[in-house]
Amino acid sequence: MTGQLYDYFGIVCDAHHHEVATAGQCEIDMKYDTLTKMADNVLSYKNVVKNVAYNMKMIATFMPKPIFGDNASGMHIHQSLWKNGRNTFYDPDDEYAEISQTCRYYIGGLMEHSRALCAITSPTTNSYKRLVPGYEAPVYIAWSKRNRSASIRVPVYEKGKEAPKRIEFRPPDTSCNTYFAFAALTSAGLDGIKKKMDPGNPCDENIYHLTKERRHEMGIKECPGSLKEALDELESDRKFLEPVFPADAIDMWIELKSEEYKQNSIRPTPYEFYQYFDI
Repeated sequence: MTGQLYDYFGIVCDAHHHEVATAGQCEIDMKYDTLTKMADNVLSYKNVVKNVAYNMKMIATFMPKPIFGDNASGMHIHQSLWKNGRNTFYDPDDEYAEISQTCRYYIGGLMEHSRALCAITSPTTNSYKRLVPGYEAPVYIAWSKRNRSASIRVPVYEKGKEAPKRIEFRPPDTSCNTYFAFAALTSAGLDGIKKKMDPGNPCDENIYHLTKERRHEMGIKECPGSLKEALDELESDRKFLEPVFPADAIDMWIELKSEEYKQNSIRPTPYEFYQYFDI
């Protein structure tokens, strides 16, 4: 599959491996590129995967949570910000994760707007079957260099190197519009830099094991629990998108996704039949 991506689309894959879910879940990591080109590559990638699977008489799905009780499928987005050929996120003198103050402000912007961002990066009702505690899902809005229970991670695989220094935003999944999602994430990060948003201290503890009271003491918020909740957050926190997104585009997104939520909420599900049919 990585061969087809390279031979026909010029997409370079850095790594691929089996993921933790039991039902044939795989991960393919593509080499970084600019926002629009990377969004293009994601769409090409999805089409190649589906067609290769079809030709092998199999089905590939990018549904965020296709199987109850098993790990879901996300799309962790790695980001770095470059200026004049230099990675502005890198600071070799930083003792924690070799990240600059600019990187910290970028993280602060993502954290400040995380709940609104979910309406764009996790834009389906099924997305919120994934964003639940456990299953390595990034439910909690926090940052760390290693903590996979946090929504933002700073990879530290290659110490002392400028080029690979980046941050990983973990809530998104592949049901999103990649063009909207990448632009929204960048808008949030740049808003953090512009307003010097401090992300606070990193959390290296397993947040799943913390009590609600302890999370409150540490100021750790949660991602929205439903698409409706995420859309409400976007409605009240949308100003950071205005430099990139026209107001009518945000209005239409909220309108369409609210209708999608409504249509899903008014339909009985098989599990509701299991629970209530005989009452």
